[in-house]
Amino acid sequence: MMRPSWLRVRAPSGHDYEEVSRLVESARLHTVCRSAHCPNIGECWGARTATFMILGNTCTRNCRFCAVGHGVPEPADQDEPRRVAEAVSRLGLKHAVITSVTRDDLPDGGAGMFAETIRLIHQNVPGCSVEVLIPDFRGDWTALNIVIRAEPEVINHNIETVERLYPVIRPQAAYARSLELLRRVAEAAPVRRPGTEQRSPRTKSGLMVGVGETWDEILQTMRDLRQVGCRILTIGQYLAPSSEHAPIARYYAPEEFALLGRIGMEMGFEHVESGPLVRSSYHAAEAAERCAELDSTSADES
Repeated sequence: MMRPSWLRVRAPSGHDYEEVSRLVESARLHTVCRSAHCPNIGECWGARTATFMILGNTCTRNCRFCAVGHGVPEPADQDEPRRVAEAVSRLGLKHAVITSVTRDDLPDGGAGMFAETIRLIHQNVPGCSVEVLIPDFRGDWTALNIVIRAEPEVINHNIETVERLYPVIRPQAAYARSLELLRRVAEAAPVRRPGTEQRSPRTKSGLMVGVGETWDEILQTMRDLRQVGCRILTIGQYLAPSSEHAPIARYYAPEEFALLGRIGMEMGFEHVESGPLVRSSYHAAEAAERCAELDSTSADES
């Protein structure tokens, strides 16, 4: 299937791109930008933003859409949170996005490493908000609470696809479990970090299209996400990393993504980033800022 013109991107280049690349390599860090073959790496690194991926570069799951390698991971690097916080500081970020491979081999699924990374960024980079894109922790809500208590401003967990396709696309995950995680985040107690608004973490999720879902299934998934309190949604086109991954069923046109964005806002999402090349952390700072403004307005009105 020939890739349409609207999915073509320029090869990454430029001074800022090269500087971010050198920083990531010198700090011995992983990014989802490279590991997941993100098409926006040139734009994002050129704007001096990156999504750091902690807990190594080997996932314990084998989702059929993901380019990240899977197998038996190496032990977690306990110095990694410090190096991530240092990189965030050197980049001068106002909003840092942290994700990870899924580590089902660890007792807490890596929740403690997420918490330490959040803590060090808040401690060492005052004024920088933190967004984490977390796995489902196999439904271990104690592990989830470790992340919540670290008080990130945004907690993202991607639903990824519609419920019917989970056995094919995410065989080691569960649609209901992902929704339950997002519900628990939405209902979490407000953060209490000094100098911040007394607000629960902002909930976020992402959906990819083009793996065989129907339009009605997309809308139902969006309704399910709103029902559990999801506030921010990203929708993007699935691009198969290789012939070994799930095939692309169809390409959605930019106009269809625009329509999904409008429908999402009508459903009550506070921010919807919808487009062919949209990925989970695309324009993450803008989405977080939008929700912060709404929170501030709500607080003033009350």
